[in-house]
Amino acid sequence: MRQLTVLFLGTFFGIVIAKSEVISWFRIQKMFRFEEAHMYLVMVSAILVGVVSLQLIKRLALTPITGEPLQIKEKPFQKGIVFGGILFGLGWAVTGACPGPIYAQIGAGELPALATLGGALLGAYLYSLFRPRLPH
Repeated sequence: MRQLTVLFLGTFFGIVIAKSEVISWFRIQKMFRFEEAHMYLVMVSAILVGVVSLQLIKRLALTPITGEPLQIKEKPFQKGIVFGGILFGLGWAVTGACPGPIYAQIGAGELPALATLGGALLGAYLYSLFRPRLPH
């Protein structure tokens, strides 16, 4: 049952980001060129939904689908966050996708997104290799 719930939620998320045109390379390019506010409005909406959801989760003491208590940990600032953010933004600008939309692009038949997925997996693998040697 849990897998069906996750599959349903993932499919719903894919439909939402496809219908909101978040998976459109052209929308991403227009955002980075400051030509339209569409993507910024989508991001602000997502932030607001996240803030409201977290407040509801905390106040109602809800638990994740696994049943374990929810723990939100503070993360200390590291200079690697800046470099990682720049690298992430460059990849996003070039490919037109961040991790969630990659799967929606593939599901929508955008086959070049397979290369983006390969690059994301390679980047995650390389990070896992080099993480022990990175400054904390």
